[in-house]
Amino acid sequence: MKSAVLNQRKERDRLLAEPYLTRQTVYDFEALLQSPNIKLLTGPRRVGKSTQAILMLRGKNFAYLNFDDNELLKGWNEEQAEMLLNEVYPNFQYLLLDEVQNVSGWDVWVGKLFRRGYNLVITGSNANMLSGEMATVLTGRYLEIKMLPFSLFETSSFNRELTKDDYLKNGGYPETVSQRAITQTYLQTLFDSIVYKDVVRRHKIRNVTDLNNVATFLLANFTGTFSYNDVADDLGLSSVATTKKFMDYLHEPFLFYYLDRYNNKLKLMKKAPRKVYVVDNGFVSSRAFSLSENLGKLLENQVFIELLRRGYDTEKSLFYYHSRNDKETDFVVREGNKVKQLIQVCYEMSNEKTEKREVGSLVECAGELKCDNLTIVTWNDERLIEKNGYAIKVVPVEKF
Repeated sequence: MKSAVLNQRKERDRLLAEPYLTRQTVYDFEALLQSPNIKLLTGPRRVGKSTQAILMLRGKNFAYLNFDDNELLKGWNEEQAEMLLNEVYPNFQYLLLDEVQNVSGWDVWVGKLFRRGYNLVITGSNANMLSGEMATVLTGRYLEIKMLPFSLFETSSFNRELTKDDYLKNGGYPETVSQRAITQTYLQTLFDSIVYKDVVRRHKIRNVTDLNNVATFLLANFTGTFSYNDVADDLGLSSVATTKKFMDYLHEPFLFYYLDRYNNKLKLMKKAPRKVYVVDNGFVSSRAFSLSENLGKLLENQVFIELLRRGYDTEKSLFYYHSRNDKETDFVVREGNKVKQLIQVCYEMSNEKTEKREVGSLVECAGELKCDNLTIVTWNDERLIEKNGYAIKVVPVEKF
């Protein structure tokens, strides 16, 4: 175990010496570090959580343990680990625990460290850390920092040769941005790895074929609505309960997100069909789905992930909406109990019929939700449309 800790010290020092792109973020990392609460960086695998944690702590005396390391896990002993940390990192001020959910009973151990006064920075690739373990053991004692793949702005800042068309189709996973030739192979492997490591292995899934079928179905139907009954029927699965369980499992590693239909009555909201989104457009192209037929869906998915990046939450502040006449608005942004903004996504509106449909849907939903902050995100179009007393901002995606 000591050799693992020493090797990781070398890994930490190597990581500190490398140049990094500064991420666009809504967080004040210096202020976060001053808090005694646990700093929890969450998000899917390989989006830069470890890098961001390293950047947060650069210039500070911090200890480091990476639990994506079999050498560390196979000889794991928490008391010995604490002793070794104090030996290898004398008088450290912060403790970085990378992918800590890989340790059995990690939440109890983290609770002990917190009570002993350690200033902790933790990364994790599983949403269940918040809804389950972390929430149970450390309620009110952690601050969450959500990480996602690079935005369009970050991608073009990192590699100025990449166009917005490239980003729409290939996404923003950091390791593919500088090596677009490997994108498809890399993301195929990453997708399978996430399903296996974070779902199959974690939950001891026996029927891996059905799980993979559910994952493929969700990827093929991204931005579409679903009910658990429909998914089970389409895939020929005998159990709706198992279908729901598999879909919940596929959300845990931040691979898929599910968006509720907005309704003031929670019971009705939960009964309505939901929409499914994938964490990065590159996963769609990596599975060889027809991109030319999906440009509008890819743009909608890109806007959804951008809204998550801005801090909106599918549990509290981000929804879609159907009017009483079945007109749809892609995104309802809420702050507190008030609807702040309605956002429609339309790849192009050069066709008069298309414009009439999109504007009509948005205006009808605006009337029902009593919101006058209306936006249509497009590929290239930019103008102001006035309709029924509403001023609708039409903006190209790069300006959005």
